[in-house]
Amino acid sequence: MSETIITPGPSCVTGAGLETDLIFHHGVDLPQFAAFPLLESEAGRALLRTYYAAFADIAARHDARLLLESPTWRANPDWGAKLGYAAADLARINTEAMAFLRAQATAYDLIGEVVLVGTIGPRGDGYRSDGAVDPVVAQRHHAAQVEALAGGGADVVTAYTLIEVGEAIGIVRAARAADVPVAIGFTLEVDGRLPGGLDLREAIARVDDAAAPDYYLINCAHPAHILAGLEQGDAAWRERVHGVRVNASELSHAELDESEENDEGDPDALARGVTEVLAAFSGLRILGGCCGTDARHVAAMWDRARGAAQPG
Repeated sequence: MSETIITPGPSCVTGAGLETDLIFHHGVDLPQFAAFPLLESEAGRALLRTYYAAFADIAARHDARLLLESPTWRANPDWGAKLGYAAADLARINTEAMAFLRAQATAYDLIGEVVLVGTIGPRGDGYRSDGAVDPVVAQRHHAAQVEALAGGGADVVTAYTLIEVGEAIGIVRAARAADVPVAIGFTLEVDGRLPGGLDLREAIARVDDAAAPDYYLINCAHPAHILAGLEQGDAAWRERVHGVRVNASELSHAELDESEENDEGDPDALARGVTEVLAAFSGLRILGGCCGTDARHVAAMWDRARGAAQPG
């Protein structure tokens, strides 16, 4: 499956820090850090259209594929319940999210190919480990969202900001049961390890051994944090990592949680750091941003990545 979505070299533009962009740049109130309720109003949909259009422009400029990712990171049973969404409401909103993306894809006639991504988030907060997760429980929890996204037409479902191997395994199994391709995105702390202390190489090995996804990504980590977790001379496992969505800030997740300001960092410095990450992971195809980033950061990363790959 992944070969139908990903081609050699950085080739797939994706989004940035949707939630932080909306909160800090547009003054949008997002209870529980959830963007999916924006789909319930025309004003919210207009904001999302503007957000996605910026990345379509970047993809068009670089003749790259565009990965449109649904705003459904929080649209799972536990987080949905906190926002007053019952199971039927969540099934509807996840399905509608994919229809919304399909409508945007139709409008981007300059893009050679648009990939529709159904976005999944963790059951917990995504930054603090509460211990091992039972894959069976995780599969049961995430199955309904996976099925709704797949039924809505997702080309692939991607789970972001995961920190526990068991949850990743459960999500992969849910996707296989729904017959939809699946990617797993782990988040890392400043030492390059998952918040529970596991190193990325071991996390990938454990998930692959139990239920291998189509590919992996790293998200919600600064390039310096990603590079901190790499060991010299051990590169084979890195080929399983096909994408990065990096944070603008070098702060830890705990520090970011306590901050009342958006640490946007320096887009050019971030782009330089991403160049090092691209050199370390030969399989990277998907390039975008996460917390604190917006279209400026993603544009800077792509300008530098394509400039380095195509001198002159």
